[in-house]
Amino acid sequence: MPYPKTSTREPGWRSCAPASMTPGGSFDIAGKEAELEKLKERAASPGLWDNPDEAREVTRRLARFEGTIGRVHGLEARLDDSAVLLEMATEEGDEQTAAEVVAELIALDSDMEFLERESLYFGEYDDRPAILSVHAGAGGVDAQDWAEMMLRMYTRHLERAGYTYVIDDISPGDEAGIKSATLTIRGDFAYGNFESERGVHRLVRISPFDSASRRHTSFAGVDVVPEVETTDVEIEQDDLRIDTYRSQGAGGQHVNTSDSAVRITHLPTGIVVACQNERSQLQNKNRAMQILASRLAEHARQEQMKEIDSIRGEQNEAAWGRQIRSYVLQPYQMIKDLRTDEEVGNVSAVLDGDIDRFIDAYLHWRRARA
Repeated sequence: MPYPKTSTREPGWRSCAPASMTPGGSFDIAGKEAELEKLKERAASPGLWDNPDEAREVTRRLARFEGTIGRVHGLEARLDDSAVLLEMATEEGDEQTAAEVVAELIALDSDMEFLERESLYFGEYDDRPAILSVHAGAGGVDAQDWAEMMLRMYTRHLERAGYTYVIDDISPGDEAGIKSATLTIRGDFAYGNFESERGVHRLVRISPFDSASRRHTSFAGVDVVPEVETTDVEIEQDDLRIDTYRSQGAGGQHVNTSDSAVRITHLPTGIVVACQNERSQLQNKNRAMQILASRLAEHARQEQMKEIDSIRGEQNEAAWGRQIRSYVLQPYQMIKDLRTDEEVGNVSAVLDGDIDRFIDAYLHWRRARA
């Protein structure tokens, strides 16, 4: 949209709100408009609904981009109108008009907060679906119980926040809890938000499995990668070992009655993925291949980062595999993120899915570092 020739201001959308916690974020309206045209082309494709999941993702992003761009242009027009009215009110000494302009600027605050939030998502894959995996770490049965607690925390958060998710694979623990679980998350900025959870999570509590009621420390690892199309990653079939096994679940017409679950091992990297959620072996294999493609894409990015780090020299802080958050239930109650220093004393609320403060703090921390 062209700007009024009488205006000499920098367009309001070119930078985030001055009151931002981390000033300097950008809002790439031109890039979003270009992406919008691509989404419109995909939405108009006759075969769009051949893949319902992809179709829903395209239409969701299309609606969000149209809403965002419309909001930006509307905000810009209202700011320009306010600037003109304020100039006129100043020249004529019209206090009533000046008060109306102030009221309009206050009303614009919510739109400015929206743009501030949008500016936090600058990563290449932030708007992609996320594949999140939870793995029990050191701590034996306590760690497996902790992994299940974390899975519940995430699924409760997803349900409240309006995301959709599918549990692709879950491996029960030996005595309690789970050894691992993998789920695919779809919704606005799924990967951008859940990237905050990647790393090692530490729990300190009185163990319910210790007859002496001693305090134990256990760990769970969380891995998060953006979902990519299998066509974006070249996978040699000779590099794969594909195993089938019987699904582990609550049962049903197909579950537990046939070897429909699929486990794929990528021999060169040792990456292992599994899927047992779908109804047929072919569907599970296709989904496992998609998860593998996403993991391989992330592996390639990590290898590239290692190469850059080796050239740059030793760094004081290593983000990958580092303990990122401590959940202390005994002798006091406190959850603290070690990257952002965000602290929450209401541990019950967090374990029940209220992790928004940690996600928001991470997004601001990430932008400040960028």
